[in-house]
Amino acid sequence: CITFFFFFNNIDTVGEILISLSYLPTAERLTVVVVKAKNLIWTDPFVKVYLLQDGRKISKKKTAVKRDDTNPVFNEAMIFSVPAIDLSLRVTVAESGEDGHADNTGHVLIGPAASGMGITHWNQMLATLRKPVSMWLNHHLKAKCGHPNPFSQLN
Repeated sequence: CITFFFFFNNIDTVGEILISLSYLPTAERLTVVVVKAKNLIWTDPFVKVYLLQDGRKISKKKTAVKRDDTNPVFNEAMIFSVPAIDLSLRVTVAESGEDGHADNTGHVLIGPAASGMGITHWNQMLATLRKPVSMWLNHHLKAKCGHPNPFSQLN
């Protein structure tokens, strides 16, 4: 199975993001569209998408930074060739810092290991192959001190 991750670690909601997923099985292509976000607590957001295999980063793509915007519209498609069943995606919302470095801000999980709307979004995509499925998802604060993020090495 393919797993899509959009990461945040705590229960404190810090905004919502609209993600569209579609999968073309014959072409083995997964399209992730980062549509927009709302009610963010950061003002210079962008989104990073990682294609992972066995926890290792295979590919990375990111959106443009939306300056001074807590309700950014991205409308950016990211296409991944996904020929194997052991691949996953990680999508992280980050804020562009003044020093040019990115600060990851949190996550939400979408895929077979998710619960709630994350598993619903994934299952709807699989049930409607070749058609985009969009869903608003709450995202939450990044892990607090003492709770390490197992994917932090991917930044």
